[in-house]
Amino acid sequence: MRVPEWRDGEPAKGLLAPPVGKSIFDGAVSFPIMVLDGAAVRHNVATMAAFARDHGLLLAPHAKTTMAPALLAAQLDAGAWGFTVATPTQALTLRGFGVRRIVLANQFVDPAGLRAVAAELERDPAFEFLCFADSVAGIEILSAAAGPRPFRVLAELGHEGGRAGCRTLGGLLDVATAAQNAPGVELAGVAGYEGALRTAAEVRAYLGRLQEALEHLRVREPILSAGGSQWFDVIGRELAGCRARVVLRSGAYVTHDDGYYRERTPFTRVPGELRPALELWAHVLSAPEPGMAVLGFGKRDAPYDEGLPVVRALRRHGRTVALGEGEVTVTKMQDQHAIVRTAAELRPGDLLSFGISHPCTAFDKWRVLPVVDDRHVVIDLISTYL
Repeated sequence: MRVPEWRDGEPAKGLLAPPVGKSIFDGAVSFPIMVLDGAAVRHNVATMAAFARDHGLLLAPHAKTTMAPALLAAQLDAGAWGFTVATPTQALTLRGFGVRRIVLANQFVDPAGLRAVAAELERDPAFEFLCFADSVAGIEILSAAAGPRPFRVLAELGHEGGRAGCRTLGGLLDVATAAQNAPGVELAGVAGYEGALRTAAEVRAYLGRLQEALEHLRVREPILSAGGSQWFDVIGRELAGCRARVVLRSGAYVTHDDGYYRERTPFTRVPGELRPALELWAHVLSAPEPGMAVLGFGKRDAPYDEGLPVVRALRRHGRTVALGEGEVTVTKMQDQHAIVRTAAELRPGDLLSFGISHPCTAFDKWRVLPVVDDRHVVIDLISTYL
């Protein structure tokens, strides 16, 4: 097959990335398009940084949410201690951004990733790296792959029905002992993930088990790491005064959302506010039946794993009108189409805006995101990475 000699792609870039200083409605951009509310992002970054400071927590936001260097830089500027990742590839991508403190909140067994991170540790003495381990076999893998600088490990405690992590204190202590005895491995503390628990009481009990595990470890200046984006208020209360440095890994707060996290954020329980910062605009393509319309966006454009997009507004003839709950409801998403039920009269060519649910599966769909002001004028463009 002959590979075509593509031109530089400027027409496509122009359609995806409207010029800074222009409104997204000026005709220079193709829809659908997802945009970032710059003011909301700044507010959210500042709000979470203040929460961490006020509760004595070290914030290592989960970078998988955005994988956007401009947003990571904003979080660092606000005081982030480091960043969390889920894969070796994400860790090495962040190294390319210049990030010096990374927590791989996962079991680290990938041979290529182990070699690459070991090389980075040897190359840069200022690079700090932590990873999780929940088995003696995992410790043995780390030990075999270590270079001159050891892999620093957090023994992971899980819970019944949860994800990874030792299910018993005894199992965790076996991992911790293996880490302390294995060459090329250094035990740094304990870690867990409480995001799958359903109630504050369950979270409190789990955090208590984490602290109990910590008391059995002989580690100087230990780290205790926890945190999703649903229970950081409980973490702030329960781990206050903990003898360890507490590292919070929440990440979805940077953009928040109009669905999953709007309903679950701790700021429904404690003072404070996060603002939804992601907005998707798409055309009505067809209105083939009364009360039903087809929109020009789908699974390739917006998240659908933790709830469907939520309508915000209708734009027609240059005027934007807010829509109330229930006026337009997304009922189904296909690859490039969304089906809505509507009490409003929708016409082909109308633009609708939607808030999304679950930001962690929104950024991965867009390589360039316009940052807009309150008039939808583009003030910046950010790039995202896998």
